[in-house]
Amino acid sequence: MIEPNGFKQHSLVTSLGRMVYYTADDQPWNATEFSEPQERPTLVFLHGFGGGSSAYEWSKVYPAFASDYRILAPDLIGWGRSEHPERNYQIDDYISTIIEFIEQTCTQATPVIASSLTAAFTIRCAIARPDLFKSLILTTPSGLSDFGQDYKRSFFAQLVSTPILDRLLYSTGIATSGGIRSFLETRQFAHPNRIYEEIVDAYLASAQQPNAEYAALSFVRGDLCFDLSLYITKLTTPTAIIWGQKSEFTSPEIGKRLADLNPEAIRVFQTLDDVGLTPQLELPAVTIGLIRQYLKVLN
Repeated sequence: MIEPNGFKQHSLVTSLGRMVYYTADDQPWNATEFSEPQERPTLVFLHGFGGGSSAYEWSKVYPAFASDYRILAPDLIGWGRSEHPERNYQIDDYISTIIEFIEQTCTQATPVIASSLTAAFTIRCAIARPDLFKSLILTTPSGLSDFGQDYKRSFFAQLVSTPILDRLLYSTGIATSGGIRSFLETRQFAHPNRIYEEIVDAYLASAQQPNAEYAALSFVRGDLCFDLSLYITKLTTPTAIIWGQKSEFTSPEIGKRLADLNPEAIRVFQTLDDVGLTPQLELPAVTIGLIRQYLKVLN
């Protein structure tokens, strides 16, 4: 959980607890010698889920937009430095708290950038409250049970559903340096040589927060998964999708099928060769360039 230069931690209260977020309010982003102070439009970045996930996931991307936008990058409830209520998290927990966060921080419809399962939640948020969302730019948005697939039947989901064993697996196999690195290498990145120590350290710091296992195990058990194909046709917000060709969780073919269900709203579907689940960490410069392009196209 490393803050880029000039970004500071703030927080607000949601119905499930205090949510921490990061925004640029220090040097060099508040310098006025080059231009007159002016109100900048807001740009929100939402991280995905996995052992140790947090706003760090976007930290190599969002500073590139701080000169032109008011950046908001939260740790979602149960992750990072936000509160970790002891509960079995459900889909509605994240749909409601994402909406609450945007309601409390944004005064008009806002572009939102989101990743993986959180991106799928964000689609449902935009369906429920289209007035809050100006556009969506999403990396690998999937409910992880799309088109009738049932993630909960997978061996790992069944294994982690075993009481006591689930906590043991988390403490010994997920919330360790080796567990984090293994997950990043096998599930998140296309190329392990793109993983450096800062990434592992940031994920590990988040994974070892008190009660961090509750949200992580809810995710791994499949409690947060759903079939996005049942909802995506209702989306009206202009949307662009980026999909890594080597995503381990869901293939680009699934992504294209989802996009084809609603071509009126989903105006861009871009695959990236030789990239895994999180292009924002694996190829941040490419991701920045695509986001800049899509903000112009969609807005």
